[in-house]
Amino acid sequence: MTIVADVLIGLVALIHVYIVVLEMFLWTTPRARAAFGTTPEFAEESKTLAANQGLYNGFLALALVWGLIADQYQLQLYGLVCVIIAGLYGAATASKRILFVQVLPAALALIALLIAR
Repeated sequence: MTIVADVLIGLVALIHVYIVVLEMFLWTTPRARAAFGTTPEFAEESKTLAANQGLYNGFLALALVWGLIADQYQLQLYGLVCVIIAGLYGAATASKRILFVQVLPAALALIALLIAR
C-alpha cells in the first residue's frame, strides 16, 4: 500500500504544480481563463493575486514532494491535510469542481497513506 500512497501523493503534487503554472505564469492565457472561468479583463486585473495564490499552491506541492523524497510521513500528512482544507474552502467559496480536482485525489492519497502507516 505504500507504493499506492506514494503514487497518489505524487499525483496530488503534480496537480498542484500544474495549478502553480496556470496561476503564476499562464493566468491571462485562454487555457487558464478556461480552466478558471475568467474573462480577459478579470484575468488581467487579478493576475497579481493569482500569482500569489499560485505561490501558495507551490508550497503545497513542495511539502508533498519533500515528504516523498525524505520519506517523511508527517510532512506527507501535513501536505495532504492542507490540500484538503484548501480544497474544501475553494469548493465552498469558488467552485464545486475543486472537490473533484483537488479534494478527492488528496483524500484518496490520505486514506492510502494512513492505511500504509
